[in-house]
This record gives sequence, C-alpha cells and structure tokens, in this order.
Amino acid sequence: MSENAAHPLILVVEDEPLVRMFGADVLEGAGFCVIEAANADEALSVLAQRSDVAAVVTDVEMPGSLDGLDLAWRIKDRWPRIGVVLTSGRWSRRRGEIPNGGAFVPKPYASSTLLSEVEAVIRHARRVG
Repeated sequence: MSENAAHPLILVVEDEPLVRMFGADVLEGAGFCVIEAANADEALSVLAQRSDVAAVVTDVEMPGSLDGLDLAWRIKDRWPRIGVVLTSGRWSRRRGEIPNGGAFVPKPYASSTLLSEVEAVIRHARRVG
C-alpha cells in the first residue's frame, strides 16, 4: 500500500520478533501501514525498493552489519524525508548521537509514547525533507 496522508507507511526494524510484532500492532491499530524488518540490512533493502516509507522505528542494538544508530544516520543522509525513532532498553541517548529531527523512546514504551514520537518525526521530516 502506498503512503497517503491518512495511512503513512512505517518500517519497524527489530530483531526480537515479539517486540517487533508489538510495535507493528500498536502502529497498525493507530491507522498506520506497517512493514517489518529483522535488522538494518533488511531495512536498507526495503528502503531501496520503496519510496513511500514515512518513518522508521528501529531498535538500537541489533545483530548484523549495522546497528540502529548507524541505520538512522544512513536514512538521514540518503532519505531525509523519512523520520526515525530509535528504541532501546539498554542504550541511553546522548546529545548529538541521533540525527536532527529523530527521536528516542526507551523500552519498555507506552503505546501512546511511540505513536506521538512517530507522528512528530513524520511532521519534522516533511518540513525539512
């Protein structure tokens, strides 16, 4: 499904299947369309094939050639109109580590917090992209 104002497409990147499923369910329940990826490499493949992703929600700590922070910077450089929300249960945001306009949501997160941050990064990315 392509992005439109009513149903933006969100890519959820998380190596833990239950956590990924929870995030996807929260977003779908709020009316977003969702694609899932298990790591940053899969996410980059999706992003290279899709032009309709509005935001990426990614875990920071994942196996593979890139972690979520590296993925966030690649997205910022290559697809500036895509918002990024990073999540982690162990990592703490430090000033300057997240691309401008990105957000960090510590795990475990409330559904409402995830939704408000996703909406905020989409708005920001549309303004600056």
